[in-house]
Amino acid sequence: MNKARINSLRGRELFSYLPAYYETSRVMQSDMEAKGSELDALYQALNEAADQFFVRTATWGLDRWEEELGIPTDRAKPMEQRRAVLESKLRGAGTFSGRLVKNVAEAYDGGAVEVTFQPGEWRFTVQFVDTLGIPPNLEDLKAAIEEIKPAHLAVEYAFNYLLIRDIHEVMTLDELGQMPLNKFAGGA
Repeated sequence: MNKARINSLRGRELFSYLPAYYETSRVMQSDMEAKGSELDALYQALNEAADQFFVRTATWGLDRWEEELGIPTDRAKPMEQRRAVLESKLRGAGTFSGRLVKNVAEAYDGGAVEVTFQPGEWRFTVQFVDTLGIPPNLEDLKAAIEEIKPAHLAVEYAFNYLLIRDIHEVMTLDELGQMPLNKFAGGA
């Protein structure tokens, strides 16, 4: 008995609905393969279009999100950085608070962030807890925080770097050689 040779997922599904006497028909196999391939392409296009409705899955729809939120489009930036800017803008609505700054900063960094206020000095500090070195899109984060913070408050950024106690007798020379310089204090 000739087994159906249909590559299309939906073509195989369509073929399964046919009576058993079509199992050996090359004409019906070919017909279901053609129809199934078109349905596969349609479902893929529908799924890709649905992905554009969410910042975390959007690809070609990022331009529309940026336009809608008033963010200049920079296609030279990696897609993840563009998504971080958009998420930050979406999270940044509401009354100014430490929680708001934390949400915005974590959208950019992807790691834990602590925000502390020094009210007597009219400033607050954003401390990157999980990230070693300077986050790659710090300038975007600074712009977002400047947009949401009151004008009378100053902001400082505190970074974590590798210290001698973190590497001495902990890391091998090969591991140290593979570590980017920006993870060390004073690194580029």
